[in-house]
Parts: sequence; structure tokens; C-alpha cells
Amino acid sequence: MAEDEKRDKTELQMMKELVDELYNFRDCYFETHSVEEAGRKQSDVAREIEKTLKKLEEKEDNFQDTAEFLLQKGRCLNVAPDFSAVAEVCLSRAVKLEPGLVDGWNTLGEQYWKKGDLIGAKNCFTGALQQSKNKVSLRNLSMVLRQLPAADSDAHSKQVLESVDMARQAVQLDVTDGTSWYILGNAYVSLFFTCGQNPQLSQQALSAYAQSEKVERAASCYPELHFNRSTLFQYEEMFGSALGGYSRAAALDPGWEEPPEREKQLLEYLKKVTELIQNKGKVKARRLRTMLSNLSTSALGPCSSPQFRSPTGRVGSLEPRTLTSLTHGLNSGVAAMGKVVFSLASEGRMAFTFGMVDSEEVCIVVMVYNTADSWGVLIGDTVVIPEPQVKRNSITHKDESFDFRSIRVDSPLLLIVNGKKQNVQSQIAASVSYKPQSE
Repeated sequence: MAEDEKRDKTELQMMKELVDELYNFRDCYFETHSVEEAGRKQSDVAREIEKTLKKLEEKEDNFQDTAEFLLQKGRCLNVAPDFSAVAEVCLSRAVKLEPGLVDGWNTLGEQYWKKGDLIGAKNCFTGALQQSKNKVSLRNLSMVLRQLPAADSDAHSKQVLESVDMARQAVQLDVTDGTSWYILGNAYVSLFFTCGQNPQLSQQALSAYAQSEKVERAASCYPELHFNRSTLFQYEEMFGSALGGYSRAAALDPGWEEPPEREKQLLEYLKKVTELIQNKGKVKARRLRTMLSNLSTSALGPCSSPQFRSPTGRVGSLEPRTLTSLTHGLNSGVAAMGKVVFSLASEGRMAFTFGMVDSEEVCIVVMVYNTADSWGVLIGDTVVIPEPQVKRNSITHKDESFDFRSIRVDSPLLLIVNGKKQNVQSQIAASVSYKPQSE
């Protein structure tokens, strides 16, 4: 009897190793294949699943009522991106037979998730954590919490904060796990866009992604990592890095439509912006002179008051400056002033973009974040930007190059339009879609 038990144990261990190899084939595909072969990954993985499943099913008669066998069969089917009813049955039976089977609960949770049953998935991951604290349950819970519907924005913020905490705990359990670092990066991206775009959170997200690639070579081949990081890069106006990341995500997963779409949109946006700056929004010379003739310091409005409090907290009136005299970075104590000559609300926009021309007929592009859909400026409006944050953009991507200066404004509330401050309704927190799941 002991001999039989020993043999069964050895066979089950071999099955587990077979399935582990299958996961390794999927997750480390690009360590043995070139990026040019990315289009074959899905069919290659499907073929490996078939081969592994066949080997498992050869032993099914002896082990069909064994929790460990049911777990490995469920895990094997779980490698596929879609829900499998057979996997759900196997895994449900496995955890009934052996309620302490943490891997069983985790894999069952992933199946519920693929099926769209987020509550069921959450219960499985929570159940697994009650058996034992483990990184897989923690990071899966982190992802599910960000996707669960919330009653209101406060409840959603609470879920996102909890999700960051779960991802942090997963990293603490194993600091050498690239997937846990990557999921922590995603949690920070979500927190960044949920809780008022604190630059510190954006840095924490980028650090987590970098750490993910550092500790695990396969992580640099996660298309979602490049896509999500590019979403952040684009918001931070690191356009060259964003384009590079979208392009890399598209190469790693040719079947995923969003990365090439985002890359194309961003390129079109940059083309449009540079063209409009060069031709000053196509405003005719005579009309432009007429517009600029009534540009006067009275448009400074509240900025001319000695009590004016700048976005940086400085108190005192601001001195109007021409666009050419502005330095890169923050221009303290001064204001940029001009007439709007074009505006742009591009597809998938993150910023309301407009161009303004100053008294010297110099044109610059202004990118305003967190604007309500109803907010905008019209051609001919006078805009004053207190303490402008100026940036030189020099971008080369594939065969295209762009070079222009821009001003970043984090909220429409910071602008003075036609001598007036903007009302609170003009601002809304930016929401940006990123790929939340690592599966």
C-alpha cells in the first residue's frame, strides 16, 4: 500500500511539473521566441495546452477523484485566456475534496473572473487568504478590487486604496516576483487617476514597473506593462516614451487593437499640434492683428492684484511676459498672456489643447488637464496663464519628428479667461483607461 501511495505521489508531482512548464511556456514565451513571432504566441500556447491536457487525461482513470489531479487539470485549462466550464467543474471539485487547497481557490477565482463573476472571484481569493497568506491571492484581489463596481466615487477610492495595500503586501512576500511589482505599478496608476494626480504616485508607478523588469526578465515582455506605462507617460507629456511603449505593446500582442490605435491617435495629435502652431491656427494675418490690437494688461484681471495668490502659493501681482522670454520649467512671478487661435479636442484626449498667440505674434500650445466636457475656450478669447510651466518637446518616433514648446496647466481653475477666473464646474478629474488585468 505504501508503495502505491508513493508511486501516486510521484505521478501527481510529475503532472504538477508538466503544468508548471506550460505556465512557463506562456509567461516566458519571448525568452525562446523573437518578437516577430508574437502573432503565433496564442496558437503555440493553445497547442501546448492540448499536449499537456492529453498527457493528464491519460492518467485520469486512476486519479479522477483526487484533489491534486483535478487542480492540475483545472490549472492546465486556466492557461487559456477564456473561461472554461470544464476547468470550473474540476477546480470546484478539488476545493470540495480539499478545502485547504490554496492553488485550487486561486485558480477557481481566476475562472470566475474570466466568466465575469467578480464577486465569486473575490470570495475565492479571500477564501484562499484565510487558508494562508500568499502573493497570488493578494495580487489577484488587488486587481479585482479595482474592477468591482462601487456605489459612488468615495467607495471607489476606498477600493483602489485597498487594492494598493494588497499589491504592496504581495510584493513584501516576495520582492523578486516581477508580476507582483507590475500589479503594484497598475494599482498606483489607478490611484494616481482616482486621487487627484499626485506626482508622487506617478513616480511610484514608474518605479514599480522598472522594478518588475529588473527582477524578472519576462516582465519586459508583458504588453500590458508597456501599454499602462505609456498611458502614464502620455499624461506626463513624455510623448516619445509613450509612443515607444504603445509600439512595443502592439508588437508583443498583435491581436490587441488598443495599443496601435493609441499610437496612431497620439501621432495624429502631435502632427496636428505642430501644424497648427506653425500656421497660427490658420488665422488670417489681418484678423490676427485685429485680435491682438485689444490685448492689454487689463486682461490680467485678478493677476494684477497685489493680493493675488499663485498656484505655487506666492502672493503678489504677476508681471506679464512675452512667450519668447519664458524659460523652460516654472516661471515664477510672471504671467503668459495671449489670444486663442485654435483649440483641439482629439480622440482619446487627456488634455484640452489650445494654441495662443502673444503680442509678438509668437504661438505656443497649451495643454489643460482635468477639464469638464463642457469647458473650453473659443478663438479670440484672451487667456492669462499665471506662473506658466513651459516645456520643450523634442520627439522622434519611427520616421517622424516633432519639435515644439508647450505650457502645461493641471486644471482650468488656474486660468484667467477674458479677465475672469473659471468656475468650479469647469474641472473634473481625468479618467484614463488602462489594461487592469495581467492575465
